[in-house]
Amino acid sequence: MRIGLYPGTFDPVTLGHIDIIGRAARLVDRLVIGVAINRDKGPLFPLEERVAMVEAECRPLAAATGVEIIAHPFENLLVDCARDVGAGVIIRGLRAVADFEYEFQMVGMNRALDARIETVFLMADAQRQAIASKLVKEIARLGGDVGKFVPPAVATALRAKYPPRH
Repeated sequence: MRIGLYPGTFDPVTLGHIDIIGRAARLVDRLVIGVAINRDKGPLFPLEERVAMVEAECRPLAAATGVEIIAHPFENLLVDCARDVGAGVIIRGLRAVADFEYEFQMVGMNRALDARIETVFLMADAQRQAIASKLVKEIARLGGDVGKFVPPAVATALRAKYPPRH
């Protein structure tokens, strides 16, 4: 069984993430969405909400592809998380050249820690390349419409975090 791990903070999950998840599901038999706890980033949504959002958005993808897609919170090293879930491949999404620089370093470090775990990069769809959770949160905080960037349920959750200003 081919098991893939797609890690991230998913604060919040965006349409860019959903695009990568859908395409990654075609490459593996089981896809684990590693939801990083990452206290250093100070996420807007608590871990439980991020996991629930990921699970809700992945249900239709799992049904459509026939691939088991599960959310798995983690706070350890990425290669340790990959070993914990039995993943032989880490899936990473790339939006731009700037992403590649960082990811290139991470692959080198992860290979030094465990050379048996491969990393596969999927380029973001051209229509989704500009989407970043950080920017989505900023747009929501300033009262903008995030409906083009996140699923409807996530847009609702963002509006609850950032009520309209008067």
